[in-house]
Amino acid sequence: MWTKSYSVTTTDVTKEQMWNLFADVNKWPSWDEGIEFTELKGNFEKGNSFILKPKGGPKIRVELLETVINKGYLDVTAFPLAKMYGSHDFEETPEGLKITITISVKGILAFLWVKIVVQDIVKGLPADVKKQIETAGKL
Repeated sequence: MWTKSYSVTTTDVTKEQMWNLFADVNKWPSWDEGIEFTELKGNFEKGNSFILKPKGGPKIRVELLETVINKGYLDVTAFPLAKMYGSHDFEETPEGLKITITISVKGILAFLWVKIVVQDIVKGLPADVKKQIETAGKL
C-alpha cells in the first residue's frame, strides 16, 4: 500500500465551513480548477457515490465509505486492479483547525496508478487545500 498525507492548521475557517464546502459536491468545479464536472444525486453520506470528471480525464465514480458531519469523510475510487482512498479530516486544536488529507492506493497495480495519477494529486494538495480554505472562509 502507498500512502501520503498533507496537513495544515488554520484559524481562517471552521470545521463547519470545511464540511459545507465538501458536502456540496455539485459545486466543487466552482472552486477546483482541476474538475470539469461533478454530480451527486442524494445526500453527502455513507453509501452514496458521485461522478467526478477531472479536466482532461475520464468520468470516475467516487463512493463515500464514511461521513461524519463536521469531522471528515473517506472516499474510494476504483481503478483497474487498484483502489484509491481519500481521507479528509477536520480536527479542532488549540492552534486552530487541523485539516489532514491522506491518499492511499492499494492493489496489484497500485504502483502504476500512483505514477500516472496519484502523484500529481498529492503534489497539488498544498495549493488545493489553500484554495479550499479561501473558498470555505466565504461560506
